[in-house]
Parts: sequence; structure tokens; C-alpha cells
Amino acid sequence: MGISMIGIDHNMAPVDIRALFAFTKKSAGEAMEKIKSYKGIYGCVILSTCNRLEVWASVDEEEDVCLYDCVCQLKGISDDSYRNYFVERKDEEAVEHLFYLTSGLKSQIIGEDQILTQVKDALNLARENFAVDGVLEVLFRMAVTAGKKIKTEVPFSHGNPSVIHQAIQFLGQKGYSMQDKTCMVIGNGEMGKVAAQALREAGADVTVTIRQYRSGIVSIPAGCKRINYGERMEYIPECDLVVSATASPNFTLRRELFEELELSGELILIDLAVPRDIEPSIGSLEGITLYDMDSFRIEEIPAELQENLEAAGAIVREQMDEFFQWLDGRDLIPRIQEIKEEAVNDLNLRIAKILKKTQMDEEDRVNLVQAVDTAAGKVVNKLIFGLRDSLNQEAFLECVAGLEKIYEE
Repeated sequence: MGISMIGIDHNMAPVDIRALFAFTKKSAGEAMEKIKSYKGIYGCVILSTCNRLEVWASVDEEEDVCLYDCVCQLKGISDDSYRNYFVERKDEEAVEHLFYLTSGLKSQIIGEDQILTQVKDALNLARENFAVDGVLEVLFRMAVTAGKKIKTEVPFSHGNPSVIHQAIQFLGQKGYSMQDKTCMVIGNGEMGKVAAQALREAGADVTVTIRQYRSGIVSIPAGCKRINYGERMEYIPECDLVVSATASPNFTLRRELFEELELSGELILIDLAVPRDIEPSIGSLEGITLYDMDSFRIEEIPAELQENLEAAGAIVREQMDEFFQWLDGRDLIPRIQEIKEEAVNDLNLRIAKILKKTQMDEEDRVNLVQAVDTAAGKVVNKLIFGLRDSLNQEAFLECVAGLEKIYEE
């Protein structure tokens, strides 16, 4: 069995290309079930966020499994040119990627911890849809464990590093302060709530849109006001900045809605959604500056993060070693079991004549043979697992292969 993944992210593709392959929670669940049903695939987990799509599978190494073709089939995409935007990883390379990703070390904003929650949610969704198998279950759980350990033991110096925090910092470096600015956040999902809270903490007056049919039961961040989603265009002329962060497949802000709109001053729009929430052509209108998810890249790692990154990397490597020990042990158990059975049978053949010549009741003879079988099995286990604990992995595997050859016909 092998581990395989394909992925597309903010480093390889612009937001509009990523949007073609994005999944909602419902469609991701359906897609995992479908992919698991394909020949040669034992389990599947889909991670779909604003910055990336990753499809993970445990696969039969004897089968020719192409995850890119699986995704394109599900999305109804026949254009093979998108393949260049994807990266494929297998086995150790794939495992290493997941551990570093879950730890926030491959995110658009280094050290951010939202990805940890997203990976946990992806695993839970795979469980709910009966798509995850034992190998992916352990892999994702151990990656999450590494991420949690880093979060508690390696506090990154730049505070809460979500995309909206990076956007606020980015604008601050341009001399734009959020203090006393009038802001609206379209969307009250997880990212919308984080955005609203961050803007409030930065000193802004924040209003959050709520769908009318949900307005009575949805909570919003403390200190924020609410309006119905349908009133958003009426409120925009009063705003200095608008953030849109929904899971809608359609634009929340379209150019045609701005054609009759009279703005009172410069307006900043920030689109934190994939697919996009804000029609890109709005950014060409006079008085409007539009930013999207790709506007806030970190081009280089700040020097002050280097020490923390090294500490985080050490935790990742330790947790990865534990996973591979589990995986190697899992694959070796059937082989060790066969060696033990062959050794016990060998011993039985060697003592059979002696037992036949020994005077005793048949029942005692049977009991003695069973006792010898049990004892011999324990001795073989002790010897083999003792070798595992005292040798490096490569030498141990050579020993197992050598023992297997002893009983080859």
C-alpha cells in the first residue's frame, strides 16, 4: 500500500484557477465517497481551503491510480492544461508535506493556525462519509498532533497570522490605519468572523451582513453591528473598507451594482473567498482598490522567525518518525507472522518423532504440542522484535528478508 496526493495552491496557481477545483463541504464529501470507490483506492481525504486543494489517497501500488484524472472527472474538466498547476507527491514526500502543512509551515502566512483546524475538519468529513481508511486516519491524526504541539510549544512572534491580519498589516505599512474606519464584512462564517474580530481589534467600526432568514439565530463577534445581506449595497457608500468572505458560488458584489452607486470617498475592497466573491472588474472603477487572497503574499521569511521555524521543524521530524515506525510495523506484522508460523512448524517437525516415542496419554500429548507451539511463537516474537529495537530500520528489514529466505520453498 502507498500514500499518494495531488495538490494545487497559491504558490502554483492564481485564485481563478484554484476556484475551478474548489469543493464545498457537501461536494467534498460526495467526491471522497466517489474517489474511494475507484479501483486501487482504499481511502480518501479532501482538503479544500481558500489557498489550496489537496486530494489524499491510500492506494494499491500495483494499480495505476491517477488522482488528477479523478478530480477532473468529478469536476467535468477535460482540459489537460491544468495539470501543470498541480503537484503530485507520494509516500515519504507526501507524508512530509502534510506534517509541514498542518503545522502552518507551508501556509501563505507562515505559522498561521487556521490550517490546523482545516485539516482536522477534512479528516472529520472523511470519517462522516466513510472515506478514510486506517492509514490515512493515523497519518492525519499524527499530523494534527504535530500541529497542536507546535502551536503550544512554539509561539510565533507575529501574533495571530490569519490572512485578514496580514491584510491589516499590509495596509498599515502603506499608511492606512483601521482606527475609526467604517467597515463591513460580508459573510459570517469562520473567516468572516475572524475578519470582523480582527478589524474590531484594529479600532474599526464593523458591521456584519447576515442572511435575513438566519438573522435571529446567528451570533456575530462582540462589538460588531449587523445588517441584512440584502442591504449591503445601501451601506457601502458609508464604508471605508469592505471585506467579503463567503462560501457562495456566486459574486456577492457585482460590477453592475456599483454603476449607479455614489461613493463618499476612497473605498477598499478585500476579497477573501475562493471562488471569488467580488467581480474582478470592480477593481478598475474609479475610487476603488480591490485586493484578493493573492495580494498578501510573504515574499521572504522574516529573520525573527528563523529560530521558531527550526524548533517547529524539529517537532515535525520527531512526529514523522513516529508515523513511519507505525507504518513500517503495520506492513511488517504479516511478514513476521509468517516467519513465526514457519519457525513453529519447523520445530514441530523436529520434535514430532521424539513426542511419538514418549509414553503419555493422547490428551497430554496434544496439550504439550499446543504448549510448545505457544512458547515457540513467543520466543520467535521476542527475537524478531528484539532485533527491531536494537538495529536501525534498514538493517532490521534486511534481517526480516533473510529470515523469510530461510523458509522459501
